[in-house]
Formats: sequence, C-alpha cells, structure tokens
Amino acid sequence: MQGTVASYDAATRSGVLLLDDGTEMRFPARAFDASGLRLLRLGQRVRIDTDSDGEVVRVTLPTMI
Repeated sequence: MQGTVASYDAATRSGVLLLDDGTEMRFPARAFDASGLRLLRLGQRVRIDTDSDGEVVRVTLPTMI
C-alpha cells in the first residue's frame, strides 16, 4: 500500500500518512525505526507495510524493499 506523508514529528519519530483514498493512517515510532530512514518530508510518497490488524509496522520509500 502507498500513501503520502501528511505530518511527521522528528522528535517522536511518528506521524500521519494520507492514503490514496483520503484515509488518514497514523504510524508509530517503531514503524519509522523499522524503515532505516533518517527523516520524512511532508508530501513525500511512501510505501506502507501493515500487520494482520492493519497497524503500520514499516514506512519506506516506494523503491525500497
């Protein structure tokens, strides 16, 4: 699944993603930490990995695996 960064707090390493259908999806610090990224920019396109409960477990760039 993919979305766009709607907000990102570098202090807490968490934020909100906007999915293509307009749904907001929050992500916790551990999902950002699992990505290996250093930061996110507002409006940046990202790939979202979720667990079986639909919780975000990793936020990466679309080109990363």
